[in-house]
Amino acid sequence: MKILSIETSCDETSVAIVEDGRKILTNRIYSQIDIHKKYGGVVPEIASRNHITKLPYIIEDALEETKMRLEDVDAIGVTNGPGLIGALLVGLSEAKAIAYSLDKPLIGVHHIEGHIAANFLQYPELEPPFLTLVVSGGHSHLVLVEDYQTFKVLGRTIDDAAGEAFDKISRVLGFGYPGGPAIDCAAKKGNPEAIAFPRVFLDKKEYNFSFSGLKSSVLNYINSKKMKNEPIVVNDVAASFQIAVVEVLVKKTIACAKGIHMNKICMAGGVSCNSLLRQMMTDAAKEEGLSLYYPDPILCTDNAAMIGSMAYYNFINGAVSDLSLNGIPGLKIGTR
Repeated sequence: MKILSIETSCDETSVAIVEDGRKILTNRIYSQIDIHKKYGGVVPEIASRNHITKLPYIIEDALEETKMRLEDVDAIGVTNGPGLIGALLVGLSEAKAIAYSLDKPLIGVHHIEGHIAANFLQYPELEPPFLTLVVSGGHSHLVLVEDYQTFKVLGRTIDDAAGEAFDKISRVLGFGYPGGPAIDCAAKKGNPEAIAFPRVFLDKKEYNFSFSGLKSSVLNYINSKKMKNEPIVVNDVAASFQIAVVEVLVKKTIACAKGIHMNKICMAGGVSCNSLLRQMMTDAAKEEGLSLYYPDPILCTDNAAMIGSMAYYNFINGAVSDLSLNGIPGLKIGTR
């Protein structure tokens, strides 16, 4: 089964064709990072306009690469939330038009469930159940994937998401947007033990995250240095901040896996590209005898292949949409 999938939830315009939920035939991605850099973050209206401009051409590119016609695909998958409402509606409008004109099934996909499904593309042997740490610009979740349609959120951020904290601290340090790669790069040149930023673990019996206190601590440190006219070693700040985030993510994830007696852990989302997170999670999983999975970086950031994978499992389990499918910015995981 070949599914043409569309992802336009934020600032990446992406089209993919995925076969049977596990094989990528094409995964075309147009990134708007260079456009939004000058603003220090994503401007929703600009993102939507660029989706409108680029999406038809990216669909053409995907079909040309696979030497397929629209008539050759079996269904249309599309992200319908969460995300920026204007951006979501661009992809949804295109997907509905194609599905209606060709009389093909339309399949709505939850963006976070798509991130989780990226692991199916990387690891064809992977099957539920497993625990997933989802870390991105807007989300920090611990999700128990019981089967292909059952997702149970065991922990989530109660304030800032990890990726959001990376972006804010990056701007303050003068690295700009996007913050994750910039902090990761700078941290490799700094001393992670230079500054003792706090690690917030909350209640040990719960698996929620909180990064607002850490963010405030970093801002206070920087402001204090400026008021005293003392030098700020930005690479040390980046390294000390990064390890404070990563230690919490790793320890919470391992504790959750042990608490629910789960021996398989996946990672997903843009922040899962972070090199220190990958290293420390790998080491911790090995020490505890747990199996760890995470996709290549290109499948961690927003892309349509992950949407096509999840769309396949939605379809074979009867979760097919109709033309009333709408964009829902705050769509909860596990809902359609």
